[in-house]
Amino acid sequence: MADETLAETPLHAEHVALGGRMVPFAGYEMPVQYSGVKQEHLAVRTAAGLFDVSHMGEMELTGAAAGEVIDALITNNAGKLVDGQAVYTCACNQKGTILDDLIVYRLAAERWLVVCNASNRDKMVPHFRTAAEKAGVAFDDASDRTALIALQGPKALAVAAESGDDGKALSDLGPFRLAETTLFGVKVIAARTGYTGEDGVEIFCANDDAVALWRAILKAGEAHGLEPAGLAARDTLRLEARLSLYGNDIDETTNPIEAGLGWTVKLKKPTPFLGQEAIRAIKAEGVSRKLVGFEMVGRGIARQGYPILDGDGNEVGVCTSGSPGPTVGKNIGLGYVPVAMAEVGTRITVDCRGRKVDAEVVKTPFYKRA
Repeated sequence: MADETLAETPLHAEHVALGGRMVPFAGYEMPVQYSGVKQEHLAVRTAAGLFDVSHMGEMELTGAAAGEVIDALITNNAGKLVDGQAVYTCACNQKGTILDDLIVYRLAAERWLVVCNASNRDKMVPHFRTAAEKAGVAFDDASDRTALIALQGPKALAVAAESGDDGKALSDLGPFRLAETTLFGVKVIAARTGYTGEDGVEIFCANDDAVALWRAILKAGEAHGLEPAGLAARDTLRLEARLSLYGNDIDETTNPIEAGLGWTVKLKKPTPFLGQEAIRAIKAEGVSRKLVGFEMVGRGIARQGYPILDGDGNEVGVCTSGSPGPTVGKNIGLGYVPVAMAEVGTRITVDCRGRKVDAEVVKTPFYKRA
């Protein structure tokens, strides 16, 4: 595929100027790393990191029934949200398998924002648009005019505070709370969310304001040890925190119960949702496999697609994510195994390109901030 077929975020030139190594990702050319994966990873764990996640999809729903439309398409309970609150959730199909994992934001009673994965935008936009139009709710795919910057790490809020009183006020936001505010002179929506296992904010702004905001945050972060971080560090960070990646750990062949996302499923919420009865049946019958975390005992790195074997050498599962964990100092992974092998302490074997490497099922998350 020729490079010119790839989309670019508003910050593309900034990444190139910073020496970012650009790679294709979800139809975009994105920075996979700048200074190095381990250095960027540890910067986020100890200080702060800045990520461009403008490739994500943003859908705006407006109207009296907007919340009800969303609630009918997600597993979690949007009806419990108050203004300025967000929730993580799955969206499932009729079979109860996962179309996407999302964050839903209630900006006001009749103003909602839904963020989907970049790789699923072409699927999720018509999914929500069709439901909105049937209910007479205004729908807008705002993805192409919206930039999203993630400021993550223990010093992230100190960096934001450099912008003045509005930035300092973000420290008062609770987890999964948001504020429409101004940072470094730019009008933004800042949400106390992230995908790294660290504290921080994800910041939405207009495309035209993205470069100014990015540069201002980088400059403000210099004294705090902030570094720009790419997709590779984002992946190792989220894996240590045991956060699912769509296309690896979850997809349309997996359901929330076996994926360890049963906590996002509210079967008793007032609004019936797509896939509800299927998931109810799955839960009643019980699952045959579970997504587990494991540490490599032998020398080897598990990667997506590597077979997982039982004690007799039979293939019984598959690794969905795997990499070195820079913070935990171990090679770690996620994978689906039979329920009987999902207990912590169970020994498994990972087939690393023909090399059989011992591993052990462990409690997750691998890393949790103090």
